[in-house]
Parts: sequence; C-alpha cells; structure tokens
Amino acid sequence: MPRRIASGDGKPRPATIKDVARHAGVSVATVSRILSGTYPNAPATRSKVMRAVRELDYVPNAHARGLAGVRPKSVAIVVNSVISPHYAHVAQGVHEEAARAGRLCIVGTTGGDLERELAAIQLMREEHAEAVILVGNVNPDEAYRERMAGYARALAAAGSQLVLCGRPPLGPDVPAIVVEYDNTGGAFAATSHLLSAGHKRILFLGRRSGYTTPESRVAGYRAALAAHGVPHDPGLEVDGARMVRREGYRMMRERLDAGPRDFTAVFASNDLIAAGAREALRERGLRIPEDVSMVGFDDLPPAADIDLTTVYIPHEELGRTAVRLALKSETPGASEHVLLGTHIVVRDSVCPNVGEASGPD
Repeated sequence: MPRRIASGDGKPRPATIKDVARHAGVSVATVSRILSGTYPNAPATRSKVMRAVRELDYVPNAHARGLAGVRPKSVAIVVNSVISPHYAHVAQGVHEEAARAGRLCIVGTTGGDLERELAAIQLMREEHAEAVILVGNVNPDEAYRERMAGYARALAAAGSQLVLCGRPPLGPDVPAIVVEYDNTGGAFAATSHLLSAGHKRILFLGRRSGYTTPESRVAGYRAALAAHGVPHDPGLEVDGARMVRREGYRMMRERLDAGPRDFTAVFASNDLIAAGAREALRERGLRIPEDVSMVGFDDLPPAADIDLTTVYIPHEELGRTAVRLALKSETPGASEHVLLGTHIVVRDSVCPNVGEASGPD
C-alpha cells in the first residue's frame, strides 16, 4: 500500500517530488532527471527513486514537466464519435501502432461540431502531439479546405503532423498526410456482384450529395451499372441524412410506403444502413435474399450477425498506417497520399434474380 503523507493539520496530502527525494535519499534534481529519462545510467539510484515513487504513490506534475520541456510522446486521433464501429476500429489501429512505437494515444471527439474540432486540434497542439489524425466523412467545400490547410500549417509550425484518415487530399501545397481506402472500387465490386446475379433494379440507400464517403460509393455503383450496360435510374438512389441504422430503416420504410416495389436488390451505403433496411423489409414480410438481395459496406458489426455480403474496409490498418506514416517523417509537415484496397466479403444475402421487378411506367 502507498504510504500517506500528512500535511501540517494531520490530513493526508499528495506526495511531492521533495518527498520522493527525501524518501530515496537523493536530491530533487536527481529525481527530476530520472523521471524525465535524462539521468546517466545508474541502476541502483534509479531503482531507489522508482521504489520511492511507488511507495509514495507520487504522480509527476504535468504542468511543471511541460514548463521544463519534458512531455510524454503522443499521437492524437480526433473522431466524430467513439460509439460508431467505424471510428472505434480505426482508433484501435491508431492505439496499437502508437503503443508499438512507445507513444501514448490521445482520443478526442467532436460530434461533428466544427468549433469542437478546432478546440480539439488546438489542445493537441498545446500537448505537443507528434501527429493529429482526423477521421471521418466530410463535405470538402472551400471552407473545409481552408480550415484544414490552416490546421496543417499550424501543426507543422508546432512540430506536429496532420493526418487525414479516410478524407480526401487537400493538394500538394498543404503539409498533410492522407490515408484513404478505395470506396469507389469497393462499391463497383459490390454492385457488380448483384448485377452478376441478374439484378438490374438495384436500390442505392444513403446517397448524400457533397459528402466524400457516400459520393465515392455511389460513383462506384454508377460505374458498375455502366460497365454492365444497365441504364442508370436516378429514381433508384435514395438520399440519407446520416449513415446510421435508424436512417436505413426510415429510407426503406418510406420507399415501401411509396408504392409497388420496383427493385430486386439493395446496395446500402454502409452495414448499419443495411441492418435498418433489413428490419423494414422483414416487417413487410420480405425475405433476404429470397425476395430482396442486399449488400452493404464496411464489414463491421452487424454484418456477420445478419449474414450480409459486404465490402471489407481495413479499418485498423487505416489507423496503423496513419501512425506509421506520421512518425516515419523526419520533419513535420510531410505530404503523402496512400490508398488502401477494399474487397467484397460474400455471405448469404444475395441470390439469383428469378423475377425482375418492373421499373416506373
């Protein structure tokens, strides 16, 4: 058990560096140098000091260490949410690679709020994080590009590196590393899988104009239709507000309420949307895949649980690659662009089309 230090009034107080020095029989300067990692190799002295730290339950003052220029090395990841499976798996990859490299991992959340994003990045800059990794679907308008360029240059000036993870590049003059995955290629493969099973009326759930992730997936969907000689019907693309389960349920329920079913297959823009759409279909007595075939995107829960054919994204490798690229750069402000591959995972949510649904009159 840690020993308690009593203050003048007899009440316990936190141990100080002076208490540690007194307990170990060394100077305060020696304790400070050992804790900062700058003390010469002297195992016996180091052992005495670290034993005193443990016995007194001493916690170094982070502010004082910062003033002395001694901070633990760290990388930071900033995400919209920590409960989304997508963000959680990317963050796990960042944590694993940071730990392997001897760095701490700091996690910040924004809830999609730009002011919170700015505050998080400023905090990471003040904490001297070696890399700040931003993850998430964005609307890459001019305001976004200007904001990111400002972040990148400010971080580089502070000796840090901006990494955009799953976000588009900003241009060669912006000091940022970009790590993406092949959304368009994955969507092309998923749509082609449905087309090869004889489906020509494929409903795309989750289009969101201006946002990088759904736009690149709908681009792959359209490219596959063109490659197979199937006319593109804009009426088969359904807009969504968010890439969450309840949005998939809403989109599918409203589509079924609108009139006779005019599709035989569904391409959901992610697995959560697929799960919500599946629930709405089942409420109407429609079976997957016997009545409606379905594919998703991400290969995260709940894909395996509902036997969903989907597109695999290397989420954790995305995080690991972001850290590796940021830390390998000898000087902050490097620019690099890496595109990771995706592939289709075939399960039992697709079967051959035996009766083509009719299109609109």
